[in-house]
Amino acid sequence: MYEFFRFDTDENRRSLLVRARKVALSALQQYDLEWERIQFIQLSDTITYKVETSTAECYLLRIHSERLSREEIRSELAFLQALNKSHDLNVPEGMASCNGSYVLEINTEEGYQCPYVTMMRWVEGEHASGEFTDSRVYSMGVMMGRLHEAATNFVPPSDFVRPQWGADSFRREMAKLERYYPRFLSDEAWRSYQAAAEKIVSELAGMQRNNHNYGLVHADLHSGNIVFNDDHPYPIDFGRCGYGYYLYDMAGTLLELYPKHRWMFIQGYESVRKLETDYVRYLECFFVMFMIENYCHHASDPRETSSLIDEQQYAQAYIREYLNDTRFLFNVIEPVKIDRSTIMDLRN
Repeated sequence: MYEFFRFDTDENRRSLLVRARKVALSALQQYDLEWERIQFIQLSDTITYKVETSTAECYLLRIHSERLSREEIRSELAFLQALNKSHDLNVPEGMASCNGSYVLEINTEEGYQCPYVTMMRWVEGEHASGEFTDSRVYSMGVMMGRLHEAATNFVPPSDFVRPQWGADSFRREMAKLERYYPRFLSDEAWRSYQAAAEKIVSELAGMQRNNHNYGLVHADLHSGNIVFNDDHPYPIDFGRCGYGYYLYDMAGTLLELYPKHRWMFIQGYESVRKLETDYVRYLECFFVMFMIENYCHHASDPRETSSLIDEQQYAQAYIREYLNDTRFLFNVIEPVKIDRSTIMDLRN
């Protein structure tokens, strides 16, 4: 039997989206909604649709890949429900179907696994356009601080199951990248990636976990997963949430920010939660770890290859600084010169 999420070729991708729309329409019948329009959003680890109704209420319908079990999806919804009890946060929340289920299993075409489907209440807001302002960056730091503070107060039920983001998950990602790195890296650059990975795993082994620095994190809080409403940032898409270091969560957001804004983000965060005095060294470790994981995630998609090559002048510069034990987080670094033609020759 084929996995529902089968899109290794353009033809399979088109076929998947046709199957997915049928599943989405079938799932909608199991909710008490007077819906008027369903709009495809994106295909990633989930397939998502915006559902508009005859009222002002909107919803998010998600078709889940085989990556997560029913128990893991239920646990995400339990976590979100708890976060929404904090008056400082506004996050998506699961909606029950007519029979009271929060996670549905929907029939699909014969020969394919039946996917899980969830419905979420829509969080109103707009994604940032253009460069972030200083005030928005600071408020994003405040928001993440509040998110982590609420997470420390969450008491998981006995059947709570979410992924762990650490050395083991990173090794799995590197194993995947080893298959695809020639698409955008030279052999010399790959050796630098491997050296950085070894250093990351070594540093992770030496870190001491405690309730202040480790817990449930969003794990994917880039700009695409933050919406602004009246300049207030709200986190969305908790599909990757799991256990990890809070600095790991922070690193994922800092990747997109300029050095001056990284400092402003941290100032906002520390207005809610103070960081340990030696946090910069560990944050830089997670910064490089998260950056490499992003490439692991996108390397298998040939449509991403060109942008991956373009990003290497900065990625390899960060890896160079990390391997040299040079602090880089708050500094503008000199990019590495990349011979794009050499990479293209290796691919051909």
